[in-house]
Amino acid sequence: MGVRVRADTPRCSRRRALLLAAAAWPALTWAGAVVHAQAPAKVRRIGLLSLFSPSVTAHWHEAFRLGLRDLGWIEGKNISIEYRYAKGSSDPLPDLAADLVRLRVDVIIGSSTPEALAAKNATRAIPIVMVIPGDPVGSGLVESLARPGGNVTGLTQMSPQLAGKRLELLKEIVPTLSRVAVLWNPQSQPSKLILKELQLPARQLGVQLDSLEVRSPDDFDKAFEDATRARVGALIPLANPVITTNLKRIADFAAKSRLPSIYQFSYFADDGGLVAYGPDRADLYRRAATYVDRILKGAKPADLPVEQPTKFELVINLKTAKAIGISIPPSVLVRADRVIE
Repeated sequence: MGVRVRADTPRCSRRRALLLAAAAWPALTWAGAVVHAQAPAKVRRIGLLSLFSPSVTAHWHEAFRLGLRDLGWIEGKNISIEYRYAKGSSDPLPDLAADLVRLRVDVIIGSSTPEALAAKNATRAIPIVMVIPGDPVGSGLVESLARPGGNVTGLTQMSPQLAGKRLELLKEIVPTLSRVAVLWNPQSQPSKLILKELQLPARQLGVQLDSLEVRSPDDFDKAFEDATRARVGALIPLANPVITTNLKRIADFAAKSRLPSIYQFSYFADDGGLVAYGPDRADLYRRAATYVDRILKGAKPADLPVEQPTKFELVINLKTAKAIGISIPPSVLVRADRVIE
């Protein structure tokens, strides 16, 4: 800001005006700085779409918020998070995704395959970050892991090679194991891939696989009856929303039937399953925050390659082992990241 002094003003008057202007300048500058400093920072909005209930996802979502905080994004300060929970059913997902689109959030977290697909069907403009889909290419979420294309990117928990390692763990725990029931949903593309990956290690280990199909919660009783009738020696559930939302029921059946069981996520062992081995979901959610950070800073989802898991955890429930009469070999216990006693 400047002060103009007329040329025909007397010299003393001009000097007085200039002195007054000079004295006023710091105050005006300070006032402008205060106004600028008090201007509120733009709050970015994140839509978090979850198939599960808040109690199931609390640990993962906290890891996500901590990841954002480490990058300078603090909920209630410069970001707000709109949470939408389907509470175990995929039916509400399209409406929940549409609601987030109407709110014009800056980015949507579509955690697993059903949420990410619902979000992608709702918008091709808002960036979508997936966290734990099984097969993002096979399900049509991205064109490839290296070049996602479109408005979807993020991480995947896809690690089908781990299916064979889980079978090897069961065989190491029960050397006489010869028959294993695989509990899976044939409508799940990732489960189809994992079941295929199990075939070779099963033959190499001399283990017969029994397929138990469950498309809905109503199918579990029959699947359990079939497993009992076949006299299987162990149980492997394959991750899918139908399976995941009934893990306690599966763990209870395995315990009652004295069947060793293994799953890919640690909370199965917490619910009473014998062993869990797979990607660390909390770590995946923490890493998802880096995608949100880059997108909010201008990166395009199509240019961000999809990451695969790098951190895995082995959890063993010794209480369950004792209850079903299984002794965990020291060679397995020493490799465990966590033991439930």
